[in-house]
Amino acid sequence: MERSRLALPLIVLAQWCGTSLWFSINGVAASLGSDLGIREAEIGHLTLAVQLGFIVGTLTIAASGLADRYRASRIFLSASLAGALVNLAFITVAEHHALALLLRFATGLCLAGIYPLGMKLVIGWTPRHTGAALAWLVGMLTLGTAMPHLLRGATLDLPWAWTLILSSALAVAGGIAVALLGDGPHLPANASRARLKDGLAAFRDRHFLSVAGGYFGHCWELYAFWLLVPFLVDREVTRLQAPADWAPWLSFSVIAVGALGCILAGALSRRHGSASAANLALATSGALCLIYPWLGQASPLLLLALLYLWGFSVIADSAQFSSLASATAPRAHIGATLAVMNAIGFTLTLPGIWLGASLWQEHELSVLWLLLPGPVLGLWSMRGVAAYVRRQPASS
Repeated sequence: MERSRLALPLIVLAQWCGTSLWFSINGVAASLGSDLGIREAEIGHLTLAVQLGFIVGTLTIAASGLADRYRASRIFLSASLAGALVNLAFITVAEHHALALLLRFATGLCLAGIYPLGMKLVIGWTPRHTGAALAWLVGMLTLGTAMPHLLRGATLDLPWAWTLILSSALAVAGGIAVALLGDGPHLPANASRARLKDGLAAFRDRHFLSVAGGYFGHCWELYAFWLLVPFLVDREVTRLQAPADWAPWLSFSVIAVGALGCILAGALSRRHGSASAANLALATSGALCLIYPWLGQASPLLLLALLYLWGFSVIADSAQFSSLASATAPRAHIGATLAVMNAIGFTLTLPGIWLGASLWQEHELSVLWLLLPGPVLGLWSMRGVAAYVRRQPASS
């Protein structure tokens, strides 16, 4: 009983530690620019490499059946250790763009053994109220994404490599914690051999397909926004004529506030359903996509406040999509199904990241309108899900 009570806190803390690898390069983007001459577009390429690695990794997991054939805790540990080593190796090759891209791709491969497997661990330990439980998990993913900005803010007097060293140390700690915990009792330890088509089978269900469509729209917006946060923050810090040292701290907090959004959305899902919570978050972030560029000459303090609201809402729906997906996916192949859904969703992050990084320097705030199709299409896809969830409140 005591082990079950500790399971969710340990898993979400391990997720926070492991996913600090994701944006470790973005946290030191300013230093890479000043020390090594790496431009915004090249930072975007490095971010794209991570996303591509994650996509290939999740598809490999789904096609090979690793997610359902082997213990999730062992995969999580192996991926965390490998990711930490690859992250450290980047320090030695940062000036060599081709090698740097390869290592960031490898980092994405490792993250495919952390994020989807973390979801499976949560479902295995906390089968009830998965919307609220997964909200904590995605909240820690958000903090992990923001963590490099915090680490950089805390080590401004040290070389940028310290941010990567510390994020690697966190990943190792997270992997060890999950290995000590083990898998939960509510999923089979070893399922039958899964194939890629098993991961795709759930898309035949119209409710699952609607939820997946909402998730795909969410993905289009989310990672492009996270990529742009340091640029958006730098713009307002410059307009405020504030010290440049403020930028990493503000960037961290704009992304990290999303963890609170996840947790509150999880609480909302228990009362009103996961679909309602997801739709509210999508509508809020979509409205900000639309209006923020029109307010470019408004007070920097107002724009920073809107960035906090955006950071709060842009990730709040993620756990609810995962909860709805897990409720409708085939139980025997839930790991493969979530891996395929993640792979498709993360494929849709690539255009937004590429466009944002490539066009920011020339177009600045107008780039944000390119994020708007995600929330709009996500809301359209989800329009038939709310009534279904109201009829089956236990699935949230």
